[in-house]
Amino acid sequence: MISNSWKRACTGMALACCMMAPFAAKSQSLLETGSTRPMPDAWIDADTHHEVIRLTRQNGNNASFYFHNDPFIGNKMVFYGTGSAGRQIYTVDLESLRIVQVTQQNAPMNGEIAARHSRSVFYQIKDSVFSTNIDSRATKLIFVFPPDFKGSVSTLNADETLLGGVQSGDEAKEILRRYPEKHDFFDRIYDAHIPHTLFTIDLKTGTLKKIHRENTWLGHVQFSPSDPNMLMFCHEGPWQKVDRIWLIDVRTEAVRLMHKRTVDNEIAGHEFFSPDGHTIWFDWQIPKGQTFFLGGVDTRTGAEKKYAMTRDEWSIHFNVSPDQGLFAGDGGDSGQVAKAKNGRWIYLFRPEGDHFVSEKLVNMKYQYYKLEPNVHFSPDGKWVIFRANFEGHEDVYAVQLKKS
Repeated sequence: MISNSWKRACTGMALACCMMAPFAAKSQSLLETGSTRPMPDAWIDADTHHEVIRLTRQNGNNASFYFHNDPFIGNKMVFYGTGSAGRQIYTVDLESLRIVQVTQQNAPMNGEIAARHSRSVFYQIKDSVFSTNIDSRATKLIFVFPPDFKGSVSTLNADETLLGGVQSGDEAKEILRRYPEKHDFFDRIYDAHIPHTLFTIDLKTGTLKKIHRENTWLGHVQFSPSDPNMLMFCHEGPWQKVDRIWLIDVRTEAVRLMHKRTVDNEIAGHEFFSPDGHTIWFDWQIPKGQTFFLGGVDTRTGAEKKYAMTRDEWSIHFNVSPDQGLFAGDGGDSGQVAKAKNGRWIYLFRPEGDHFVSEKLVNMKYQYYKLEPNVHFSPDGKWVIFRANFEGHEDVYAVQLKKS
């Protein structure tokens, strides 16, 4: 993030010019996170003594990417902002905190796909897929879905040659239209056994390839960060009723189940790849709501491991650091599956034997957890980035792992 040379430069009159930087050379206030509106741009969490900064310093609501979608291109983070220009894609430089608007679209956009090699973002407007370069802001029309196949792209493979996604039957769209709240649509879509199709789009030829079809709800489609032919997907629905985590080779279309439930009411989900693509990590409860683990399955051998945690330490989403030595979690309120009494924290986890040793990074007592924080490690591994609404609107924040 911000360099030591920048800190040293912030002296005298130069200090006034450096105050946009998150760590200008002055002490920050010790504050209870979310206790005042607005919070300052940087403060020390009074409960954890870790420094917290606001990354998205602009008006409107600002939202970081979902936990398993990599938002980083070099030292820039891609995010969505909703202000006077409508909902657009922006970048924020993690050193200078300079924000740049990337897109200039007049229609609603969907998709959270950042391409680090081509320095582009991919997104979808109705039936059309676009890419925009974050530096030049040049925009290309990539693909238009045919009238008889309305799919949604959600992931890009490791060598940036294929987009992947899923197409659902019209019945699923109708259920979502009639029942927009998750607690209303979730079981309905699962019970309907609606046809879903996995597909890829070749970015060079524009070829749409249907690679897998089932009469069940498919989702959480993610390409491996290292193997361009490995695509992960899930059987969506009530976790205690599904063997959720699957891999497909997009060349051969061979499918593998990556974790088989073995006891009644066991659940596994919110799966994500390790940075090297060799492990799929997932929330693992044996049984649901009773004992809590972060599980990992080796994509090459199928060997599994797990780290235990307490009920309060359980998190809606987890993530792993770039060096794979640390983990983070976004906590949860008492309405989540763990029914935690004191779980509203951003957590740092250190593996020790067969369990996690946790450290609380941010007190999220003022967070309304209908907005899930969705943690990411910064590219340098020194920060955990999350989204929050404890100021009364949505913004993106970073907390420093080293205590202030």
